[in-house]
Amino acid sequence: MNRSFILAFCLLLLAPVHSLDVQADEASNRSEINSLKQQLHQTRLLLEQMQKRLNHLEQQQGENAATAAAQMQTVKPATASATAPAGQSSAPVAATNPPPYAPPPAMPEQAAAPSGSASANVFNPEISAVLNGGYQAFSQPPSGFAIPGFPIGDAAGLGKRGLGLNESELDLASNIDNLFYGSLTVSLAPDGGANVEEAFLQTLNAPFGLTLKAGRFFSGIGYLNQFHAHHDDFIDRPLPNRAFLNTQFGDDGVQIRWLAPTDTFLELGGELYSGNAFPGGGGAFRGLGTWDGFMNVGGDIGYSQSWKAGISYLQTRAIGRSAFDAAGNAVASFSGNSRLLLANLVWKWAPNGNPVNKNFRFQSEFFYRHERGLFGVASPNAAYLGKQFGWYAEGVYQFMPGWRVGLRHSELFANNSGASVIAGGLLDSAGHRPRRDSAVIGYNNSEFSRIRLQLARDNTQSKVDYQLGLQYIMLIGAHGAHQF
Repeated sequence: MNRSFILAFCLLLLAPVHSLDVQADEASNRSEINSLKQQLHQTRLLLEQMQKRLNHLEQQQGENAATAAAQMQTVKPATASATAPAGQSSAPVAATNPPPYAPPPAMPEQAAAPSGSASANVFNPEISAVLNGGYQAFSQPPSGFAIPGFPIGDAAGLGKRGLGLNESELDLASNIDNLFYGSLTVSLAPDGGANVEEAFLQTLNAPFGLTLKAGRFFSGIGYLNQFHAHHDDFIDRPLPNRAFLNTQFGDDGVQIRWLAPTDTFLELGGELYSGNAFPGGGGAFRGLGTWDGFMNVGGDIGYSQSWKAGISYLQTRAIGRSAFDAAGNAVASFSGNSRLLLANLVWKWAPNGNPVNKNFRFQSEFFYRHERGLFGVASPNAAYLGKQFGWYAEGVYQFMPGWRVGLRHSELFANNSGASVIAGGLLDSAGHRPRRDSAVIGYNNSEFSRIRLQLARDNTQSKVDYQLGLQYIMLIGAHGAHQF
């Protein structure tokens, strides 16, 4: 009896301990179940988006195939009448007999367009438009904008105050055939008029990892320059891009790229331009006045991180390159040699490589320009030696689907010398370092619509300019994905 009493007493002591263990196991299981449910939900959202895109592409492919089949089955009425027996109507024969000729062989499979969807082909070009507008406010008059020590181009100034329409775009792009891809972008100015922004052809499936491009296009130097403005996460471009590239450098020319057959991304490229666009001018060397070269490397770090770094060099001979004020008036000109060195770094993070819910991107570029020649107000007549630096860094964080915030700092420094550097003149920086800080918050309802609010503290000149911008960007029609 004593043994039974002792055994019962021990079981009573151990029962609470066992109950605690069971409760701990249940809590751990519930936590793991909730975690798995969240991962499953995210995976389902991603699969639904992929399925919608797949259904859209299959529908387009089916429509194209049906159209092609209907065209191939068409038979001329004269042929049907000639084959019908005497006294019989030719209509049934045309309906029941096969065509008297074999269909033409199928076209070779076309590679995906460099910046378009797989459905783009010669029969169904991508047609899209970009609507861009908003509101801007400045504490200082934008008509007085200048960058001390930097002779800027005609597109480097600020916009107008108040509500307004920004530059919109009309785009057409398609695979021309199995060897070539073509793209045309026409920019529509708010005050009227149209300008050919890009118009180029590009090779598909060229051997040895080569890609050739010819026409008018944005240069591949640096990182940000090659993208259209609606790709940006901020309303405007950084100060160095304005000062050194007139916001964005593009010209008429040719480009060659080589992609190395390695596990690590390695790309080499070079371009030859007419030399008419800033920082060139005048089309020196019989319309071959600008050339550049660039190298990009990149790769992945685990499943959640990726990076890309590059270095570029541009050289041009300018003949009478104009310098402009904020109103777009030419106030001086430069003739001489201009060399520009760029270095860039981009790092991206997304949990397990899935950017749908959260992601972060950091990018930075460094600029150094060396110019030597003649500079003057009426004409280039005084010696000028320019050594100028600039850089920017920005980070953009998407904290939930559709919503992202960003911060950017950009800075410039000029060390100019020569007889053309006059106190209070365009080339005199007066020891001032132009700086600008921006903060932006944006919402993307889809990949086709974007609304964003930006605040900036602009210390480009001696007086600080506080700026506010509200912008909408709407994409109509098919629009290809952007590069890394």
